[in-house]
Amino acid sequence: MPTTTNTFGQPLGAEVPNWSPPLRPGGVVLSGRFCRVEPLDPARHADDLFAADALDTDGRSWTYLPYGPFTSIDEYRAWLADMAAGQDPCFYAIVDAATRRAVGVCSYLRIDPAAGSIEVGHLHFSPLLQGKPAATEAMFLMMQQAFALGYRRYEWKCNSLNAPSRRAALRLGFSYEGCFRQARIDRGRNRDTTWFSVIDSEWPALKALFEQWLAPDNFDTEGRQRVALSALTASRPAAPANT
Repeated sequence: MPTTTNTFGQPLGAEVPNWSPPLRPGGVVLSGRFCRVEPLDPARHADDLFAADALDTDGRSWTYLPYGPFTSIDEYRAWLADMAAGQDPCFYAIVDAATRRAVGVCSYLRIDPAAGSIEVGHLHFSPLLQGKPAATEAMFLMMQQAFALGYRRYEWKCNSLNAPSRRAALRLGFSYEGCFRQARIDRGRNRDTTWFSVIDSEWPALKALFEQWLAPDNFDTEGRQRVALSALTASRPAAPANT
């Protein structure tokens, strides 16, 4: 973004004209071809989610989250109830369009309308969702909703040791921003946090790439992608460095 200087010759950030803080995300249903992203409801989603998560028999999908795995449906339902009751994080269930069963969860968090900043996180994808087009579509729907509401900055953060999450962020078109060392303590262990983002000026071009990837003609009769999303997003110009 262009900068200007004040009367002292000091550089100033670009003006943001007519800025109005966006609304907070709420109880909307985001519908796609492969999935639906809907407000988390323990009464409707707990049984499906617990059964889907149980397919991860060794619990490795929980390693980089500060909670889980859950040993009983009652314990899991109580946790879901706590999460569903809050506004930040704002939790959603990811429902498979074909089976109509909840197969994962996601959330918006660190929601800052005054700054126009919002993060996606608390992602837990069961084996029924991992690596499926629905997982990518859910992330597209969440990002699309955030920018439609008027947010300027969409964040992805992860444990710096979580290589699959770092790869996912880049595949989805996020730009690497750096590492916050000793940012947290999770499960009694140090966590360095890696930051990624997409900003609103990047969204139109990125949205077009998502739509290209999600198009029916990008999948063969077996449901396999013809062109990888990573190939599309890798072709985008690198985000300019701050000066």
